[in-house]
Amino acid sequence: MLNDYGFAGTDWETAKQEAKKVLIDIARRKGRIAYSELASQINAINIEAHDPRMFHLLGEISSEEDKAGRGMLTAIVVHKSGDMQPGPGFFELAKSLGKDTSDQLKCWVDEFNRVHDYWANKAKNT
Repeated sequence: MLNDYGFAGTDWETAKQEAKKVLIDIARRKGRIAYSELASQINAINIEAHDPRMFHLLGEISSEEDKAGRGMLTAIVVHKSGDMQPGPGFFELAKSLGKDTSDQLKCWVDEFNRVHDYWANKAKNT
C-alpha cells in the first residue's frame, strides 16, 4: 500500500529512520548537512534533495522531534551553497508549530542551537 507520497508506508518509515539517524549523528557533533548529502544517505526510498516529498519527510521528522521536546531536528539541514540555511519549507513548518518566524534568521539559529545543545549534551551523558 502506497502512502500519499507514492512510497510503500514501511519504506517511508525506514527512510525517516535513516534520515533521523544521520541527523542525530551530525547534531551530536554540532554540525550541519546539505539537503543533497542527506538525500544520498537515504537508501530505503529514492528521493532527491529538491524532490517536494523531501519537504514532507523532513517535516514529519521535525514535527515528531519538536513534539518530543528535542527541537526541530531538521534545522541542521541546509542549502549546500548560498545562504547555507534551510529552505522556505523549514520556516513554514516552524510557523505551523507555533514558532515565532517574524525574524527567520533568529528562528533558525534558535532551533539550530536547541537541537545541537540537546544532542551534544545527550552524547556526553551516554
